[in-house]
Amino acid sequence: MGKLQGSFIYRNLANATSILGVLPLALLFLEDGYRYLIPLIIFNNVMDDLDGILAAKLNIRSRFGADLDNVSDAVAHVVLTLAVGAHFGGLVLMASTIAAGSIILRVTTRVNPEGQPGDGSPTNELMRHMLFVLLLTQMFDVDPGLYLVLIFLLHSVTMMAPFKLTVMIRGLAKNATAVTFVNVALVVAWLIPVTTPFIAAAFIITYLYSFIIGGGQWLKARENKTY
Repeated sequence: MGKLQGSFIYRNLANATSILGVLPLALLFLEDGYRYLIPLIIFNNVMDDLDGILAAKLNIRSRFGADLDNVSDAVAHVVLTLAVGAHFGGLVLMASTIAAGSIILRVTTRVNPEGQPGDGSPTNELMRHMLFVLLLTQMFDVDPGLYLVLIFLLHSVTMMAPFKLTVMIRGLAKNATAVTFVNVALVVAWLIPVTTPFIAAAFIITYLYSFIIGGGQWLKARENKTY
């Protein structure tokens, strides 16, 4: 019985990590829950990457685990997006609602066996950009509303893009060391403000570059097919 239980726990370590990445988001529903938003974004990003590392390192990948990871991402990212929208209200809330819908659509294509999960930008890329906007506008004491609207609407487009965004920093991180470095960079951006503009620029510029280059290649391929 002990061995069986140990085996069950071992096989579900990554799944438990996926769930643990979502549960602390309940703090957002407290009266002053918004003040936990930034550490919760970082925590969720870390746990989202950790479950993938555990699944690969322990050789416990499964279709169920992949689907659970995607559903956990959808729940977490929709909650975080709408929490920001509800806090600022107005156009930010409207744009966040559109982004939340795009997150749900994006994740639905990933859990669909006939879908193309490699296309479009990952939903956690929106989380990172949302984090950077909040950190930078807080740092420079400006209203984040316009910038949040822009990233919500832009990501609503790129999450549904029918092509891959191939040179984003997180996408280039192919091993556990590189993934750890990405997460450390997020923590550093939060705790050491002088680094925030440089880290944010690296993530956002590579994202925009990927979108422009990928979109151009996709349009070119479509044009070639029409001839």
